[in-house]
Amino acid sequence: MGPASLVAAAFIGPGTVTTCTLAGANFGYALLWALLFSLMACMLLQEMSARLGLVTQQGLGEVLKKQFSHPLTRPLVFALVMVAIFIGNGAYEGGNIAGAVLGLEAMLPDTDFPWAVLIVVVAFAVLFQGSYRVFERALIALVLLMSVAFVTTFLLTKPDWPALFQGMKPHVPEGAWLTVVALVGTTVVPYNLFLHASAVKSKWHQPEDLPLLHKDTLISIGIGGLISISIVATAATAFFGQQADIRSAADMSVQLQPLLGSWASVCVAVGLFAAGISSAITAPLAAAYAVAGMMGWPTDGKNIKFKLIWMVVLFSGLLLSLSGYQPITIIWFAQIANGLLLPLLAAFLLYAMNRTDLLGRFKNTPVHNFLGVCVILVALFLGAKSLYFALN
Repeated sequence: MGPASLVAAAFIGPGTVTTCTLAGANFGYALLWALLFSLMACMLLQEMSARLGLVTQQGLGEVLKKQFSHPLTRPLVFALVMVAIFIGNGAYEGGNIAGAVLGLEAMLPDTDFPWAVLIVVVAFAVLFQGSYRVFERALIALVLLMSVAFVTTFLLTKPDWPALFQGMKPHVPEGAWLTVVALVGTTVVPYNLFLHASAVKSKWHQPEDLPLLHKDTLISIGIGGLISISIVATAATAFFGQQADIRSAADMSVQLQPLLGSWASVCVAVGLFAAGISSAITAPLAAAYAVAGMMGWPTDGKNIKFKLIWMVVLFSGLLLSLSGYQPITIIWFAQIANGLLLPLLAAFLLYAMNRTDLLGRFKNTPVHNFLGVCVILVALFLGAKSLYFALN
């Protein structure tokens, strides 16, 4: 596990925990196929982003700035990236902090302590020291902690294996389109494309490292996918068909107690805390990489402009988490927005990956392009469907 562990830590946040919980509780195993598609799309696009970072030794923001230099196209691309990054990251960060707080409150009930401030202080300390190696080690530990917590919960609930495999066949139950788009939006997160390219160039510097990059992407995102599937299956086993009132992932631990006893609150609380704090670190970092790259600023973690960007996102998230707004609602709509913005940013990435002047013999193969176009078309179809059902 290496740079891709940042991607796994970023997409397995409280938003993913909540979306996967609601998907399982409301639709059983029926949407596992959508999650499987999301994970394959995530691996495909993140591999492209990582290969771009390794071969060019530039972040995606820097590449887009150079590739879209025309006076008419550059402002449009810049604006779209800013919308995807700041709206998505701002909403996510509030939810990340709130999610980590929910985990701590479940582990340490009846403790009157400003946990949100503590989470921000920890994230600030990790980000401020500016060392990629510290990020990587901290986030690998948190991803592994999430894996143990959520996979243990999944195994304890004793899932219906035939029904689980049946859920891998594409089928959309009535009223599930927005949930499908949210599953895509919470797994294939646009800002992770910027994060991965920049993290890779900090770790590896030669095209000969491509096999390591491929293994890292497969293992790290595969573990993230295992966590997501575990959460959907746990919620499906415990709640589907029982009309349980699941308003957030925190409700899951309470309502699992009759089935799992004290293990329920421990597993879900630890997983939720790890998910929240890991994403609270990666979301501001991704925003800093994207904005600094587009602005032509240094992407060195110790640069003051770079630090100011992640500080804005981090403290915006703190204010949002303390504002009294329901973070679950904010995250839900942020994920749907991400699902709608994904085709556009994926198209930008696909364009860059076919530039011989950038990548030479490491540019996309016809197979890469075919699969990339398929992902974009499916994402467009899902987005159009969700808008249709939302407006009618």
